Amino acid sequence: MSLFVLRRFLTLLATLAAASLIIFLVLDALPGNAAQTLMGADASADAVRALTVKLGLDQPLVVRYARWIGGMAVGDLGNSYAYGTPVAGLIAERLALTVPLAILSMAITVVLALAAGIYTAANHGRLGDVGIMSLTQVGIALPNFWFAILLILLFAVKLQWLSAGGFAGWDDGIWTGLRSLLLPAIALAVVQAAILARVTRSAVLEVLREDFVRTARAKGLSRREALWHHVLRNAMIPVMTVMGLQFANLLAGTIVIENVFYLPGLGRLIFQSIANRDLIVVRNCVMLLAAMVIIVNFVVDVLYAVIDPRIKVNNL
Repeated sequence: MSLFVLRRFLTLLATLAAASLIIFLVLDALPGNAAQTLMGADASADAVRALTVKLGLDQPLVVRYARWIGGMAVGDLGNSYAYGTPVAGLIAERLALTVPLAILSMAITVVLALAAGIYTAANHGRLGDVGIMSLTQVGIALPNFWFAILLILLFAVKLQWLSAGGFAGWDDGIWTGLRSLLLPAIALAVVQAAILARVTRSAVLEVLREDFVRTARAKGLSRREALWHHVLRNAMIPVMTVMGLQFANLLAGTIVIENVFYLPGLGRLIFQSIANRDLIVVRNCVMLLAAMVIIVNFVVDVLYAVIDPRIKVNNL
C-alpha cells in the first residue's frame, strides 16, 4: 500500500511541475503589456518602462519562473499589480467563499445523483427509471448560468425566499452564509448531478449482472440486500472517478456562477484580474485550481485502493 501511494505521490509532484510550467508559459506568452494596461493608454513610454522594471517584467522568462516557483514554495505569491496587496491574502479571502460553495454543490450533487442512480437501477425498465433518466437528459443539456437566472427569477424575485445575489458573510452566522450560497450551489449541482446519476445507474446495473450477485441471490438474499451489501461497493469505482472530475468542474464553474450571483469568490477574482491584466493573480489562481484538480485525482486513486485492494496489487 505504501509503495502504491508513494508512486502516486511522485506522479502528483511531476504533474504539478508540468502544470506550473505550462501555466507560466501560456500566460506570459499573451500579447500586451501589464504595465501599459495599469498605466493607461496615455502613459508615456518612460513611465511604462519604469513600471515594467519595478514589476520585474523585464527579467528573462527563466528568472521569472524560478522566482515564482520559489515564492510558492515559501508561501510568497507576490503582490497584485492592480490591488497592490499580497496575492496570497487575496486568494485566501476569496477561497473562504469558493471552497464552501464547491463543497455544498458537491454535497447536493452526490445526494441527488446517488439517490436517483440507485433508484433507477433498482427499478430498471419501469416508469420511474424512464422518467428520472429523461429528467437527467434535460439536466445535462441545461446551461448552469441560464438555470441560475431561472432560480433567481423564481426564488428571489417571485417568491422572495432567498437573495438574488451577493454574500452576507460568515460573520452573521453559518446559516446566513449558506443561505447566500444555496441558489448558486443548486445551479452548479444540477448538471453534475444529472451526469453522475446516469453514471451511477450504469455502474450499478453492470454489477447487478455479475455472477457473484446471482450467487448471493441464490443463497437467499433479497434484491435490496444484495444491492446494499454487495453491489454498491463494487459499483463505486467508476462513480468515484466521475466525482473527482466533477469536483474540479465545480471549482472551475464558479467563475461563471459567481459573476451571475455577484459573489466575491475566487472565480470573480479571476474574471476581474483578467480584465485588469493582473497576470500574477491570474497565474496563481489558475495554478491553485490546477493543483486542486491534481490533488483530488490523487485522493481518488488512493480511495480506489481502499475500495478494491486488487488495484494496488495490479499497479505495483
